[in-house]
Amino acid sequence: MKIDRRRFIYLSGASISAALLSACDSEGPDFTRGLIRFAQRQNEKVERALFRHRAIDIGRGRLAGNALPQYYISDTVPIWDESALGKWTLEITGSVRQTLRLTLEDLMKLPAITQRVNHYCVEGWTAATEWTGVRVSHLAKMAGVQPDAEYVDFKSFDSGYHESWDMESAMHPQTLVVFGREGRLLEPGHGAPARIHSPIKLGYKSTKYLTQIVFLPYRTGGYWSDQGYDWYAGT
Repeated sequence: MKIDRRRFIYLSGASISAALLSACDSEGPDFTRGLIRFAQRQNEKVERALFRHRAIDIGRGRLAGNALPQYYISDTVPIWDESALGKWTLEITGSVRQTLRLTLEDLMKLPAITQRVNHYCVEGWTAATEWTGVRVSHLAKMAGVQPDAEYVDFKSFDSGYHESWDMESAMHPQTLVVFGREGRLLEPGHGAPARIHSPIKLGYKSTKYLTQIVFLPYRTGGYWSDQGYDWYAGT
């Protein structure tokens, strides 16, 4: 029986965790949490070993258009309130030579790419869509990321939502700070003014409503990964 890479990952360490999470909160009962964390660590080793270092994803089939689901954790669609908060900027900070603060106009003036890729959801569905944005690797170069930076935390104004990534995934050529989708500026329901997107991570890792990119020498968690979801979440 043929098993693709994504299914193999979830049938390995993740399946142990899933069995223990049944009828419990996301981290399971107290007596299982150590085992779950061990299973997650083992699962991450498998994912890292299978990481598509040079693979390029191509979204096939019809573009999702308005059918692409909208997800956020606030009670209503998060919209940046310029009258109360001032002009939106993206701050690139942490273990860098110089902190950058980019307006949307600044971001749009940088070298951008448009890529048609798949969006992989943890719920099991996949949709093709087209994103336009700037590579995170380009922003890292602009800020002068330091050698001790091994992780990246992507923070948002969606009720403090954030998710952290390993550096290798963040530097993948298809990991973008997105400001456009399918020929238009990003809409509020999909993370405007800017969001992270990469086909090499499950959707919940692609922080919407982006405000900060923080390069760090240590791992931080994330909104969903702190609740027991897979931290690495590779596809």
